[in-house]
Amino acid sequence: MIYGLVLRIRHFLYDKGWKKSLSAPVPSICVGNVTVGGTGKTPHVELLLRLLTANWKQPAVLSRGYKRKLKGFQRVPHDGSAYLYGDEPVQMARKFPDIAVAVDKDRVRGCEQLREAGVIVLDDAFQYRRLQPSLSIVLVDYNHPVYKDRLLPWGRLRDLPSRLKKADIVVVTKCPAYLDDEEREKWRRRLRLSPEHPLHFTTLRYTAPVPVFPDADPHYVYSKKCILVTGIAHNTLLRNYLSDSYKVGRCISLPDHHRYTRGDIRELASAVRKSATACLMTTEKDAQRLRDCQNVPEAIRQRLFYIPIEAAFLTPEEEEAFTQEILAVTQ
Repeated sequence: MIYGLVLRIRHFLYDKGWKKSLSAPVPSICVGNVTVGGTGKTPHVELLLRLLTANWKQPAVLSRGYKRKLKGFQRVPHDGSAYLYGDEPVQMARKFPDIAVAVDKDRVRGCEQLREAGVIVLDDAFQYRRLQPSLSIVLVDYNHPVYKDRLLPWGRLRDLPSRLKKADIVVVTKCPAYLDDEEREKWRRRLRLSPEHPLHFTTLRYTAPVPVFPDADPHYVYSKKCILVTGIAHNTLLRNYLSDSYKVGRCISLPDHHRYTRGDIRELASAVRKSATACLMTTEKDAQRLRDCQNVPEAIRQRLFYIPIEAAFLTPEEEEAFTQEILAVTQ
């Protein structure tokens, strides 16, 4: 109750102009949520980057750099360390070497440093009220509806569900491959969005395994067994996906953004010894942190792969509508 009251007072004061919100020097697009992790922000930021570059825009990414060691504004190098810059910024810097990726807790200062960009994508900044983006996108997990959730610490909500109406676009993520019109309208009603409010639906798609280390042996991908190790908010979708091709013998689930330790590496080595033919599978975010580990045994390096994940709209028409909504603010 106290947390919810504080949120309401804070939002009321900002709406009444208690603190002035500033704008970035170039068009900016915020991708955020109202829950604690697990809505697929990183795949959707990457989807947005691909969309912008395909339409001849020059995007940059500004992230907080959660749990990073370095402070202040930092540009993330393509071979950067997740320990220094954060796993998600390092992942995007590796995947998009021609795009500037930076981290700064002070988003206003960070945007000033990135003024050479054509458009700035703000990763996880919906609660950052000092900066008013040109467009805000809020993600909602299909499998964890916000209208059934509760505020922290009793639930996963870190913001009021009513704040969804403040978003310019709402995207329901992790959907099945097909949703009929009736279910789409049911979501609109339960989220209390007007008929005119842009509402889109996306799904997540996994792609072929990629080695975490360059000396990996690709033959392990064809094993019938795998060991899954993750440090993300939810790994159920990935585990179900792997179960179609592998017998998942063991699943090591660690906290979100977990920094791997020597003890974790010893646990992986022990699991490998007990299942000599199994491959090791992890997520793309975890791969950034595992690369930071020192003295990883060859037995792990040879069989450790990550499964890339991409966000995609359910229909081409929906993707086109979203594209036009994005391009309208970047002209």
